[in-house]
Amino acid sequence: MARGSRTEVEASPRKTRKHAVKQWRPSSPSFQGFRPSSEASSRAMRANRSRDTQPELLVREALRAYGLRYRRHDRSLPGRPDLVFKTARLAVFCDGDFWHGRNWTRLQAQLAHRANADYWIAKIAANRYRDALQRRALRKAGWTVFRVWESTIRRSPEAVARQIATTLKSALGTRSTKLPQRLRRAGGPRLRQGPRTR
Repeated sequence: MARGSRTEVEASPRKTRKHAVKQWRPSSPSFQGFRPSSEASSRAMRANRSRDTQPELLVREALRAYGLRYRRHDRSLPGRPDLVFKTARLAVFCDGDFWHGRNWTRLQAQLAHRANADYWIAKIAANRYRDALQRRALRKAGWTVFRVWESTIRRSPEAVARQIATTLKSALGTRSTKLPQRLRRAGGPRLRQGPRTR
């Protein structure tokens, strides 16, 4: 298959759900023929995870204060969003700055001067293209897509959780009158208090 070609991926019949969407996935560049710049960098890149990353855990922990219920990594949706609020049809992605190409023009210029530049530029460009396809497929299926960068999460996970709760509140407000009590109030999350002492 030629580099950059697209392949169609469909959910298997037994995993097909009510709102399953066809997914388009560009082929990723091959690392064949390239060599890692060092053993340490190779180890660091292999250690990166696709799910349950630290930024994602920070957001989930901040959302607990709101008492919101969500699914994680729903396979029936394009891109397997990190957090899925099915009733509001809200898909949340916690994107890594490097892997998803934040400040792409600057990152691309930096990568051009590093080891295996051709591979990394093609890899991150393919990731960005795939993200755009997934976002388009979700929106076409009636989902709201909320993408947040890793560095924004690390800066203030509480602010990100507040933005998600606000987006969720507006999405639920248009579809349902039954909002969770914590979201009906104008203030922030209700914090859990310790045991009462007399």
